[in-house]
Amino acid sequence: MPLDQLLLFMAAGLLLNLTPGPDVLYIISQSLRHGLRAGLMAALGITAGCFVHIFAAAVGVSALMLASATAFTLLKWLGAGYLVYVGTRMLFSRAPMAASGDAAGVQAKTAAGAGALKTIFLRGFWTNALNPKVALFFLAFLPQFIAPTVEHKPLAFLLLGLLFNFNAVWVNLGWAVAAVWLAQKAGGLQARMHWLDRAAGTLFIAFGCKLAFTDNPAS
Repeated sequence: MPLDQLLLFMAAGLLLNLTPGPDVLYIISQSLRHGLRAGLMAALGITAGCFVHIFAAAVGVSALMLASATAFTLLKWLGAGYLVYVGTRMLFSRAPMAASGDAAGVQAKTAAGAGALKTIFLRGFWTNALNPKVALFFLAFLPQFIAPTVEHKPLAFLLLGLLFNFNAVWVNLGWAVAAVWLAQKAGGLQARMHWLDRAAGTLFIAFGCKLAFTDNPAS
């Protein structure tokens, strides 16, 4: 790929990753509620889920899903159901406890946060991996930067997908850092997390409903 095409690909990927959606919302909500480590784990989970779509596009699974109404519908409803599930958990989550000044309270809070990091990572992974719109995005976006004369198109898909995800991970981590910075600047934000969770949960359910009524582009 010529250098100008490569730079165009990276710039387009950067702009696309900066666009808010379920992934960004999940990273921000976890960062605001649980702190920087949770936000970083959410970002890494989202990035890991993206690898599923990259490898699927490389081996042609995404193309199969685009052509098969059954495959698209199945993944669509799985993804929509999972987004609604995550949103419902946010809606009915408990308000975070006020920070305790004693050492025992701080240790308990730290231990609980460490135990939840794996769950935060996995939820981020499935939020991305079960979204068929991400798979179709790779199928529509990457071929624009692959010349028709390229012999090994699956390898080209894979390399461009890995480059896209490498750039995306820094954007995702940046969202986490920015959210924590905002929380530190806005005093008393922790006390309002109860309402922020409700708003994020409502948006996740809305994303899920929107996905559920998305038609297969091939139909």
